[in-house]
Amino acid sequence: MAQDPYQILGVPRTASQDDIKAAFRKLAKKHHPDLNPGNAAAEARFKAASAANEMLSDPERRASFDRGDIDAEGKPSERAFYRQYADAQEGARYQHAGADDAAFADIFADLFNHGGRSGHGAAGFGGAGGPGGARPVRGQHIQARLAVPFMLATSGGATRISLPDGRNLEVTIPAGTDDGQVLRLRGQGEAGWNGGPAGDLLIEVNVEPHAFFRRDGDDIHIDLPVTVAEAVLGAKVTVPTPTGPVTLTVPRHSDHGKRLRLRGRGVPAHAGRAEGDLYVTLHLVVGKPDAALEQALGDWAERHPDDPRAHLKVVP
Repeated sequence: MAQDPYQILGVPRTASQDDIKAAFRKLAKKHHPDLNPGNAAAEARFKAASAANEMLSDPERRASFDRGDIDAEGKPSERAFYRQYADAQEGARYQHAGADDAAFADIFADLFNHGGRSGHGAAGFGGAGGPGGARPVRGQHIQARLAVPFMLATSGGATRISLPDGRNLEVTIPAGTDDGQVLRLRGQGEAGWNGGPAGDLLIEVNVEPHAFFRRDGDDIHIDLPVTVAEAVLGAKVTVPTPTGPVTLTVPRHSDHGKRLRLRGRGVPAHAGRAEGDLYVTLHLVVGKPDAALEQALGDWAERHPDDPRAHLKVVP
């Protein structure tokens, strides 16, 4: 029997959708297979957390589970079976919302002397053609993962995903999509039962790392190499951004590690949030100094005997 999804995520039954989302993200980051290669236990916990999140993040399925209409695996429960009988018109026999009506009919025929022994068929127990008709049941959701390039996740766009069942679907990636974010394609899951709607396709996005960009929330960071001359004398240099190259002014006498900000050059505005910034960290590159530069630096060092490490000599 599958474990209670609330227990798996460690949230109470009164948890909000934000609480459920936060609990799942915490568990996903801890047990994600990519972070625990070869760890079967971690993979199992990740799958359990994903299934629990799938159940509780869907208001309809969560409500059905809370009422006892479906079990932790999303299958119709015995409680739903008996409730359907109780809700049926007076005199109607037991009904079952599923594909195994004949099997259930045989079981209850033995108990109540109905069914084949008395000449009644399985339909007498309320399959799709029974007195009250079986209730529609929504199809199972399908989970999938999709690797998305950094720039596509940042700026948004379309890509395609291939599913195990052979389908090839176009997926819209919203601007600012986070690593681990789950996208929902409604109606693209498994078919429903008894006329019920199809489930959804839940796609976990894995954002691929970029060659030189790093993301922190809606801000993007980049390490920018600068020469000794550019750092000392100042310069105008070209910096790549998600929306194209821009010119950045390197101030005179800039130290290695100095951080500069380009406002609005980070993740584009999305979901009601303003665009992020691009932070540029200067990395001093000496290159290949010649004799003239060495002589100049030697003369400069003699005139400036300051010790930049003086504060490290006193241990508190």
